[in-house]
Amino acid sequence: MDKEMNFFDLCVLCCRAIGRGCAACLRFLAHMLKVSYRYWWLVLTLMILAAAAALYYTRYENQKFCVNAVAILNGPSISQFEQVYTPLRSGLQLPDEMPLKELIQSRKIRDISTYRVIDCLRDSVADYIDFKGVSSPIDTVNVQMQDRLCLQFRVKQRDLALIPEVEKEMLSWLNENEALQRSYKTYMENLLKEVQFNHSQMAKLDSLTTHYYFHAHHGDQPRTGIANGVVWVGDWSVHLFLGDIYRHQCRTERWDQRLQLATAPVVLENHFAVDARPLNSRVKYLCLFLLLAWIGGYVIAEVIDKRKAIAEWLKA
Repeated sequence: MDKEMNFFDLCVLCCRAIGRGCAACLRFLAHMLKVSYRYWWLVLTLMILAAAAALYYTRYENQKFCVNAVAILNGPSISQFEQVYTPLRSGLQLPDEMPLKELIQSRKIRDISTYRVIDCLRDSVADYIDFKGVSSPIDTVNVQMQDRLCLQFRVKQRDLALIPEVEKEMLSWLNENEALQRSYKTYMENLLKEVQFNHSQMAKLDSLTTHYYFHAHHGDQPRTGIANGVVWVGDWSVHLFLGDIYRHQCRTERWDQRLQLATAPVVLENHFAVDARPLNSRVKYLCLFLLLAWIGGYVIAEVIDKRKAIAEWLKA
């Protein structure tokens, strides 16, 4: 009868397996160092060539940067926007006379994509951009905003001067779309009604603060007064709606701000901004190329070291 394994025994087996794996990795690393030392001239030559290739690839004019901007959708849904935005990713369906098509097809502008904007507090304020794509539409904590998207593309150092032209062409293409224009028209009609309603309610709340209210006094010495031939017994007071006025004022400001920003179906919160950190940084690619050169040198050295065994195996 097999002995039943408990949780402690399972943990011990897992730790032993991990230990054996680490020991095997260390032995393999030591073997790589020995082979590399025997054929140091080969490995060193490959590493020098790799360093030169990395320096050439990461030269100043060839550095790549991410360019980002947050777009506000005034009416169009995200799915509707993505459908119109799709031709910009490849440039195949753009008109021939459009300068942006040539820039995309010549790879001066590349990797055009969109990312969701996250509102953690549900206060219509963007908290961060989901560049890793880990958020879910049904997530109740990391709420995806329905009226904002992050637009991103990549450009090389020598083509940074093209960013204003790309922004202008991109917005022109999006805002001239008929489907987006129809959604924008409906949105503006509802937005204007909402703004007018907020201002009318604000005026009503302001007028309420000028009225006096009579409260009956049940104390031992009630206050008395005569007004318009009527004797009043109680307290005259002004009822203030400061809390309601403040909350409604904040709401009115938010909708007024939306109205100011809603100048087109798609507008940018800010112009396209260049990320200061290049994607192909020199230190990163030097380390990567040197590592690949070392691995490649080890493989070649291993083949040279065992050439006789390989030749015998091929003859067999």
